[in-house]
Amino acid sequence: MEDLSLHILDVVENSIRAGATEVNVRLTENRAADLLTLEIGDDGQGMDEATKRRCLDPFFTTKEGKYVGLGLSFLSQSAEEAGGELIVETTKGKGTKIIAIYRLNHIDRRPLGDLDGTIRCLKETHPEIKFFYEFVSINFQRK
Repeated sequence: MEDLSLHILDVVENSIRAGATEVNVRLTENRAADLLTLEIGDDGQGMDEATKRRCLDPFFTTKEGKYVGLGLSFLSQSAEEAGGELIVETTKGKGTKIIAIYRLNHIDRRPLGDLDGTIRCLKETHPEIKFFYEFVSINFQRK
């Protein structure tokens, strides 16, 4: 995927397929720490431990009729290429939170893309879902 807005679209669509009624997207730009953090949390069905262990494997999916699940593995790869990591927090029956951390100024960090258009598209195509979107910019360093 070419930009972060497409990763957001993919992960949120997974949340909706997992029965989420509420999805929170937060992007935090911390210039002082040179970090960009993308957090996507939902109240969907969550994953059991076996699924969580395999969720980054591109040859694993829970979708019927599919043989590959590239979304989270691509997101993980994009974070790692930019000096970061992907963290998956999930509890069966209580939802999932995906946290992608990037070095903000890393040359291989993907561009943000059309964040407003992506969130607007999700809200318009899924009016039954409560979406919360927040962009936080931290530009100072405490002493």
